[in-house]
Amino acid sequence: MSASSDTAVKVQRPPSPPRGWSRERIMGWALVGLWSALALSLVVYLFRAWNPELFAKYAPSYLSGLRVTLTLVAVSIVLGAILSLPICYARMSKNRVLNAISYGYVYFFRGTPLLAQTFLIYYGFGSFRPQLEAIGLWSFFREAWYCAVFAFALNTAAYQAEILRGAIESVGKGQWEAASALGLSKLQTLYKIVLPQALIVALRPYGNEVILMIKGSAIVAIITVYDLMGETRRAFSRTFDFQTYLWAALLYLSLVETLRHLVDWIERRITRHLHR
Repeated sequence: MSASSDTAVKVQRPPSPPRGWSRERIMGWALVGLWSALALSLVVYLFRAWNPELFAKYAPSYLSGLRVTLTLVAVSIVLGAILSLPICYARMSKNRVLNAISYGYVYFFRGTPLLAQTFLIYYGFGSFRPQLEAIGLWSFFREAWYCAVFAFALNTAAYQAEILRGAIESVGKGQWEAASALGLSKLQTLYKIVLPQALIVALRPYGNEVILMIKGSAIVAIITVYDLMGETRRAFSRTFDFQTYLWAALLYLSLVETLRHLVDWIERRITRHLHR
């Protein structure tokens, strides 16, 4: 036997994972069982309470409300994205005045409830009807739909500006320096190098923001906009059937799940070069 074999170090295997039912495992399975029981009870309730006549009567109203919800969210997101660009620029600016104004804007709209902002615009501007009529803006602020779009766009612009700012700042400064060494201008560097990388980082926060907007859009029913929740409230006020709200919940859940899977698919597509 050689000396090298006598002094060989024996490789020890890692300990086997503990078997049996730990407290965490029991708690996890208990929660899964609870959610499964709730889901099953919901399906049983909908099956027993199914009313074909009620569904046939109010299904067109739900589809109309769903279109209003999707239109409201889409228009607000697009307008908010456009407005977020100058806000993001001001937040990243070294100019103290621009930075302070943009910070105050973001601080207010991210720190106050969306419902309060909608009320301030819908009811608040209504208190200045003579002044708005004098400058020709009363026709805009007297409509609940326009007030809702205006409030939602201002709100999501604050969130999108912070998402964009964080994504841009996540790109290393070496990218700017390398582009400058290649003779690219700052604008070319931003659009060709920084933004493509930043949008990968911002994709999932943007998806979460759209999801929050879809769920938050239900508050416009309070100011007489007949979106999905508005049609649901009207259907319940005429039938007093609780399943009308369950239909709305399932529609909202379908929208959110569809959007979540869409964001996952886009993320997989644009990050294929990162997987090895």
